[in-house]
Amino acid sequence: MLRVFTRQNDHICPYDLEVTATLQPAMPPGAAPWIDLINPTLDEDRYVEKVTGVSIPTREEMQEIEVSSRLYSENGAEFMTMSAVTALDTDKPILTPITFVLKGQTLVTVRYAEPKPFSIFIIRAQRSGAVACATGEQVMMSLLEALIDRIADALERVGMKIDTLSQEVFHAPSANSARRAKDFQRVITDIGREGELLSMIRESLLSMNRVLTYHVAVSEDDKKAQKDARTRIRTVQRDVASLTEHTAYLSTKVNFLLDATLGMINLEQNQIIKIFSIASVCLMPPTLIASLYGMNFKHMPELGWSLGYPMAVALMIVTAIAPFYYFRKKGWL
Repeated sequence: MLRVFTRQNDHICPYDLEVTATLQPAMPPGAAPWIDLINPTLDEDRYVEKVTGVSIPTREEMQEIEVSSRLYSENGAEFMTMSAVTALDTDKPILTPITFVLKGQTLVTVRYAEPKPFSIFIIRAQRSGAVACATGEQVMMSLLEALIDRIADALERVGMKIDTLSQEVFHAPSANSARRAKDFQRVITDIGREGELLSMIRESLLSMNRVLTYHVAVSEDDKKAQKDARTRIRTVQRDVASLTEHTAYLSTKVNFLLDATLGMINLEQNQIIKIFSIASVCLMPPTLIASLYGMNFKHMPELGWSLGYPMAVALMIVTAIAPFYYFRKKGWL
């Protein structure tokens, strides 16, 4: 889909253009600070290339991990690709590449997903004076700010989830061992899910920081760069750095919680093994007595004794109880 946003005073208006091999519509009237390509077709790519004079990268090129393939300049345009986290409200968040092509006063975005911050920004940008969107650079910075706000909200939820899991691990013992084992299994699953989300967020923040650093380095050569634009970029960079540090902190908590959970599971297993070991030791003397009186010898003194059977049973009970109390006295139980 091809969507063109034109500037109307202090807000923008969207226009959806249908482009095919035979249908080449004219651009909407007025300055267009933003051209948005969503799952673009080949015809839409060629149309935008014709309008802007820049080559639109393919999806395969956007997924390249080399910095030189993600950040470069060509024909007077800046090509900056970052990884954005989408579907943060679901159990299956994903990373998707988003390319910003900045040429002059026009921004072209190429994406193959619908991040919620984009939808939020589009709604806000259509209101008068809501966000800065006069130029392509302002649109890009507003989009990055929306992505940062979304990541910050996600980190807050992750932090609260980690605190809840910590309470379950350290402050919610259960008398039922089977139930406790199931709780630990669920906790480990939740910890793994939060850790995976944090790794995605960290990668997204790092790629965003690379985009900002590259844009600053390129724009510094422009003597006409406005001071307020540079100040805004530095503010966004500080926000990214702050969120990156917070992500690292939460990752440390996740690793600690995972190690602690595995340690608790080991303690539970050791306790079970300990009980079985003690039970085995307690049953060894009765087993010895039963084995002794189960021998097939003709002459055994107790065979003709009327109290032989109860004496053997009582002896087995006493020899089973005695080790138990001995272990209790030693503090092993």
